[in-house]
Amino acid sequence: MENEIIVGLDIGTTKIACFVGMRVESGKVKIMGFGKTDSKGVEHGVVKSITDTSESIRRAVKDAADQADVDIDEVWVGIAGQHIQSRPSHGSIMIPADHRLIEQEDVDRIINEQYNTMLQPGEEIIHIFPQQYIVDREPLSREISPVGVVGKMLEADFHMVTANVQNLQYIKYAVQDAGLHIKGVVLEPIASAKAVLDDADRDAGVAMVDIGGGTTDVAIFYDGIIRHTEVLPLAGNAITNDIREGCNILKKQAESLKIKFGSCLVSAVSENDVIAIPGIRSQAPREIYVKTLAGIISARTRMILEQVDYSIKVSNYHKKLIAGIALTGGGAQLKNIKEFCELITATDTRIGIPNEHLDTSSVAFDELAHPMYATGIGLVLYGIEQSEREQEGQEEEFFEEETKLKPGEEKKARDGQHVDIFEDMDDDAPSSDKSDSSDKSDSSDKSEKTKTKKPKGGNFDKTLKDFFGKVFGESGIDD
Repeated sequence: MENEIIVGLDIGTTKIACFVGMRVESGKVKIMGFGKTDSKGVEHGVVKSITDTSESIRRAVKDAADQADVDIDEVWVGIAGQHIQSRPSHGSIMIPADHRLIEQEDVDRIINEQYNTMLQPGEEIIHIFPQQYIVDREPLSREISPVGVVGKMLEADFHMVTANVQNLQYIKYAVQDAGLHIKGVVLEPIASAKAVLDDADRDAGVAMVDIGGGTTDVAIFYDGIIRHTEVLPLAGNAITNDIREGCNILKKQAESLKIKFGSCLVSAVSENDVIAIPGIRSQAPREIYVKTLAGIISARTRMILEQVDYSIKVSNYHKKLIAGIALTGGGAQLKNIKEFCELITATDTRIGIPNEHLDTSSVAFDELAHPMYATGIGLVLYGIEQSEREQEGQEEEFFEEETKLKPGEEKKARDGQHVDIFEDMDDDAPSSDKSDSSDKSDSSDKSEKTKTKKPKGGNFDKTLKDFFGKVFGESGIDD
């Protein structure tokens, strides 16, 4: 089987990072190239300025492509933001009299019916995760598929994740304006979990907490299944802003102080340590006590972790997290955050490093072994797994994500393919005063230069195009 090159694009609030990788003989993933640039036009995980965001994407992708010596045409993109919502769902169907046993089309039908769930205006389902199947009121264990079981009624519990359609469109516009095509979209905590968790973690019970710049993402796994997801609106930028205002310094200085001298535990720093901040122009240097800095960081970090703790308790899995909490994201580099998290949540905590699944031949291996790169590396891992399923025709595990299909095509759910939720959205981004004809020409030229072989499975892609053309055509979205 040909090892396909996969590209992950992490569009974050503070950074935009691009990773190019492929599966190697060891079974691990080799990162062939990566690029990172400051994020512009993104707030709290949501694209606000398409022009600024696309320019940042273009620079990050170019650096990754040059380092890997490949052309890049399509990417797997992570999605986060306050607009992400999750909720439980339950479905039930009667098994037709002519089915002696429950068949795959029965399972596909009960999954398909979840897309008829009443949503808020402007919401779109991006993931559905089966939790448990029930046949004639008898719950089945995770190891037993309902296919082949004798029964008259099939029920199932689901975990559903939705996103705002308009924000999805803005992501598409920004990526498209950079001359790229979106292969798939993935909820960021799910991608991060791919990079920092293993099967033992997921089986034992673990809460993956990704503290980014604009949002803190929570994903809880138990018995090998994702049970709870939530995106919280507070993260690292809130800490930086508190330092900036509390110490009356520049934002860049505040970020530098947080990373180099900041601590979550006030008791862990000395009373007398002082940091001198250079003054602006002729102003005298400003002196800041390290203990004052720690107090500011501690107050905001406590607020973030208390929200995380509440999210975990609301999930009702707080007593089942044998593997504890795995902290990742840029915020996980705060000094003493592991100990502080254990203090707030009373749960064993570790820092999740995305190096377990990486081949040591990866470029800048030591640099990539950093919590801030968990989402980007996880997107590559996610894309590789989806590509391998397409190429090998493997059936996806019964409790993995299921995808939406149009009526009459239920049996194709067994292929476990990833749905292109962007299909049939308006291909033309809103015009911007910052863009001119020369910019469009450059984008067009780059698009011509960044072509790669598309993954196998073109017939499935056509099926998705037909389906989502119908879905978005009926949704009332003004293209």
